[in-house]
Amino acid sequence: MGFKYVGDELICDGIAISSIVREVDTPFYLYSSNQITENFNSYKEGFAALNPLICYACKANTNLAVLKLLANLGSGADILSYGELFKVLAAGIQPGRIVFNGNGKTKEELIFGLDNEILMFNVDSKDEILLLNQLAKERGKKARVALRVNPDIDPGTHPKISTALAKSKFGIGLSLAKEGYRFALSLSNIEVVGIHAHIGSQITKIAPFIESLKKLVQLAKELKNEGVGLEYLNLGGGLGIAYLDETPPLPSDLAGAISPIFEESSLRLILEPGRSIVGKAGIMVTKVLYVKEGSQKNFIVVDAGMNDFIRPTLYGGYHRIIPVNRKKGEEIAADVVGPICEEGDFLGRERKMVRPSPGDYLSVLDAGAYGCAMSSTYNSRLLPAEVMTYSNNYHLIRHRQSYEDLISLERIPEALLLR
Repeated sequence: MGFKYVGDELICDGIAISSIVREVDTPFYLYSSNQITENFNSYKEGFAALNPLICYACKANTNLAVLKLLANLGSGADILSYGELFKVLAAGIQPGRIVFNGNGKTKEELIFGLDNEILMFNVDSKDEILLLNQLAKERGKKARVALRVNPDIDPGTHPKISTALAKSKFGIGLSLAKEGYRFALSLSNIEVVGIHAHIGSQITKIAPFIESLKKLVQLAKELKNEGVGLEYLNLGGGLGIAYLDETPPLPSDLAGAISPIFEESSLRLILEPGRSIVGKAGIMVTKVLYVKEGSQKNFIVVDAGMNDFIRPTLYGGYHRIIPVNRKKGEEIAADVVGPICEEGDFLGRERKMVRPSPGDYLSVLDAGAYGCAMSSTYNSRLLPAEVMTYSNNYHLIRHRQSYEDLISLERIPEALLLR
């Protein structure tokens, strides 16, 4: 179901968004549980013949209710920090369905993963393998690992989210991978179980996935010839969504394309989708404060800024912006900007829409991924609330931060108080 107009009213899973803004202060994020479910099931159904372990990339949206919904659907988790592992365990995702990614795992994070007996660590360097071996030995355990391989592939996406070029900080170069596997196999408390690559995010073509898979399958064959028996091949995530006029492949399209190549490997497939699960299942709702006519352009000033939604500023991300309630009237072109003290604080440039009035509400679409998860308190502004529809109702799944919350972790030294 997701988001659609019924008449001139924007609806989410049958619920009028105008009814939510009467109860929840803006800005806030709103997620459609029906859309999340549909998106997750598109992977289960599209890849059914390959029977993959689907590990949701929870960095895209780590709200506990979203994680619980996905846990109930049978998802595993791709995590990158102690906090993410803590949250997915709290949401009920089974440790045996969790993979730990990241190039900078701390000692504490490795211990937490070992103590919870997660499925595997996707290790990124020899130093990490050494530390993991030491920590596992101290605990009388074996650490299950896959080596993250950097296949030097350009996924054709934004440079900041291209993660498998030779110059990237991620992974072990393909030419060094065999040496990395030999090194890992020489350690007493490391169990090598897989091979992993993640080439980037918001990828809208199948070809980069095919190129990556071919390199992984070939490496797995060569390792098998050397007596290295693997269990898993992790293709990572990165499948994009349509923000404007992109035409990304569906999960079923990707499955059909990779099947002939993957079946040569005889390994269990792992996928790490994030954006394609939650991206189009979320919006950000914001209130119009002012409409300002400038000498060169117009501005619609809203109460959400780059602190609430950084993607347009950080990545140049395009997100459609539409009214919660449509109306007739004069159409204007304007920049939609927030209240932050930087010129880079914008949600959209030169957007055409019927001139709104102060107090009207706008929806920033396709904001379910890398939206609230990347929000901050810059300018000492409060973190936004989050709402999710479920079972024919809407639920506040994170309260808006209070001003007391804003200072609760800060302390003034006693010496300063004496002055």
